[in-house]
Amino acid sequence: MRTTKISKGRLWTARVLSGLVVAFMLFDGIFKLFPPPEVLEGTVSLGFAKHHIPLMGILALLSTLLYVIPRTAVLGALLLTAYFGGVVASQIRIDAPLFTHVLFAVYLAVMAWAGLWLRDERVRELLPLRSRE
Repeated sequence: MRTTKISKGRLWTARVLSGLVVAFMLFDGIFKLFPPPEVLEGTVSLGFAKHHIPLMGILALLSTLLYVIPRTAVLGALLLTAYFGGVVASQIRIDAPLFTHVLFAVYLAVMAWAGLWLRDERVRELLPLRSRE
């Protein structure tokens, strides 16, 4: 496998973007496993039953764990993107505000993929920003 040196700026940008996503998802997953009353109330208001909340936390944490491990980061990013798609659908269903609620999960997905793209040459080859002519 061919590897190229990543600049310090690119590497730190990737770490910050990925770190923000990981931090948010850890917070989200842990609060779904050990939900305070506000999380229970908020999740139930989205139309989910209380017994769904721990499962959602497990899925969030598992996807995040896979994203953090370099060998499984692409699978983790795909699973996080699927999770975020469910978040978007849930927010649209209740007519939540577009830019602050509905698109927040889209912002996280873009940050997750941008962080992965910046730090992983294989992802850059798979998703080039320009053609290789």
